[in-house]
Amino acid sequence: MSTTIRVAGISKSFGPVKAVNRLSFEVSSGQVLGFIGANGAGKTTAMRIMCTLELPDEGFVEICGCNVMENPAKARRRLGWMPDAYGSYTAVSVWEYLDFFGRAYGFRRAELKRRVDEVMAFTALDVIADQAAAKLSKGQKQRLCLGRTLIPDPEVLVLDEPAAGLDPKARIEFKNLVRLLAATGKTLFISSHILSELEEMCDSLLFIDAGSLVHHGSSEKLKQREGSPVLVRIGIDAPLDPLAEWVALYPGIECYDRARNGNLRIRVEDGSPACLAAILRAILQAGFPVCDFHREDIRLEDAFVDMLSKTGAPHAH
Repeated sequence: MSTTIRVAGISKSFGPVKAVNRLSFEVSSGQVLGFIGANGAGKTTAMRIMCTLELPDEGFVEICGCNVMENPAKARRRLGWMPDAYGSYTAVSVWEYLDFFGRAYGFRRAELKRRVDEVMAFTALDVIADQAAAKLSKGQKQRLCLGRTLIPDPEVLVLDEPAAGLDPKARIEFKNLVRLLAATGKTLFISSHILSELEEMCDSLLFIDAGSLVHHGSSEKLKQREGSPVLVRIGIDAPLDPLAEWVALYPGIECYDRARNGNLRIRVEDGSPACLAAILRAILQAGFPVCDFHREDIRLEDAFVDMLSKTGAPHAH
């Protein structure tokens, strides 16, 4: 597969704040990559640089082999940018909205109609073509913005929080559109805070913290990396506070959080069967009436929180 996105050592500062710090990565054709980071990690700045909307202080970006700093107009013809917020017009229909952007991209007459019709059919907007764009539901508006992004048939799509605020049905529809686009060979670069959905949609994940790369690879590689903790759920037929106090004094483990069903989750540094058996034995010997004790599969959210804790970044459960 060819490389469609190449980010090479880009940095960007705003006064004393370094939003992006020597960030480098590559994405291959047809890949769906999830872009993840805490608020303020530099995601939006990095994407704006990729999409020719910001200039880096150093480094460069190539889209399909085109340097976006040296030839932004050529790069834009290969790019589709879907921001997390976009304008709508109160007096235009869905069809008129897409027709307007098709004309802005230079399409005319039969080619314009063909392109708008294709995009509306793909995004299932054809059944609401005459509805006012400003009165659509959140999910319909997201599909309209995606349709606008697809009008020039770009090879690379950069989507900033495209599933934010969508109901479950709309999220499923959006995920299906993502996989269909990837199947046509398009490269999708998706920023989102909904980590579980990125895990389902994406071929690989890219985590940044304080503008720097901290992980680039599959979700399984992140969750199984060396030094990752093991989470254990403990249920007892008694109040949890005494158990939490006991856990705080036991070496090699710590309280992680309390599950919704009242169980306690603990983080264990050594997840070997022998160590887990020793912990369970110690809890029983301490007199706690254990009714549930099992190791949980590490969720992507847990792996992300643990990774941030190792970098010293603030986080909350």
